Amino acid sequence: MFGLISSISSTIASLLPPGLLLTLLVLPLSSSKHISAYRSEFIGTLLMIGLTFSPGKWIFQDNLYAAWAVHAMGVVAADKLGGGQHVNPAVSVTMFALGKCDYDEMYARIAGAMGGGLVAFPLFKVLADNLGWTPLGGPEYNPVGDADGSASAMSEFVATFLLLVLIYVVNWELNFGKHHYWIKQTLTAIGIRFLIEVFPTAGPAMNPMLGTTWAVFADGEFPTDHRHYLVYWVASILGGLASAVGYAVYDGNTFFGMKLPFGPVKAKAPKAKKS
Repeated sequence: MFGLISSISSTIASLLPPGLLLTLLVLPLSSSKHISAYRSEFIGTLLMIGLTFSPGKWIFQDNLYAAWAVHAMGVVAADKLGGGQHVNPAVSVTMFALGKCDYDEMYARIAGAMGGGLVAFPLFKVLADNLGWTPLGGPEYNPVGDADGSASAMSEFVATFLLLVLIYVVNWELNFGKHHYWIKQTLTAIGIRFLIEVFPTAGPAMNPMLGTTWAVFADGEFPTDHRHYLVYWVASILGGLASAVGYAVYDGNTFFGMKLPFGPVKAKAPKAKKS
C-alpha cells in the first residue's frame, strides 16, 4: 500500500513546482473570504508576470521604449483584469501593519501570490518553448561585489519603500475624478518603471514573491543561501514597514494596531457647519 502511495506522491511531486502544495495548506484554515483572496492573488500573479515580464522578451525585443510602454500597459491591465490584488508579500505585510487587512487575509494573500508565482514561471516557459519565444527572466541576487548582500538589500529596501509611498499617494491621497483608476494606475506603472531603472542591483524585485519563485524555477528548489532571504524578504518587508510608519505619522493611522506617539502631520478636514 505504501509503495503505491509513494509512487503516486512521487508522480505528483514531479509534476508540481516545489512548494506549491504548501501554499494550499492555507485553504482549510481560511474563511470563504480568505479563500477568495488566495484565488484572486493566484490569478492576479499569473496575470502580472505574464503581462509585465513579456515586454522586451516576447514583444518589442528591439525597441526599448516600446517595451517600456507595453510594460506600463501590462501593469494596468494585470491590475484591472485581476481585480486589484496585492501580488506582493511586502505589500500584504504593510497593509496588515496599517490595519487594511487582518492577519488571516494577509497570510492567504501571501500564499496565493507565492502559488501563482510558482506556477507562472514554468507555465510561461512551456508556452515560450512551444511558440519559439524568448524565455522570461527574473530577478537574481549577484554576490559579485556584494558578498554579504548588504548593497542588494539596501537597494530592495529603498525601492520597496518608494513603491509603497507611491501606492499611498496615488491611491489614498490624490483624487483624479471620474478617471481616477486609469490615471492612478498609469502613474503607478510609470513609477514602477522608474524604480526598475534606478534600483537595478538585485533585479529589482521590490517583491519577495518574484525573487523567490524565480529562484525556485531557475534552480529547481528553494534557495538555501540566507542572503537571498535577506535581500528579497527581510529588506523588502522592512522597506514596506518603514513606509507604513511614515504614513502612520503623516495620516494618524495605527501601526500594528498601536497609535504612534507623534503625528498626524496631515491636516484634518474641517467639520461641516451645522445649518
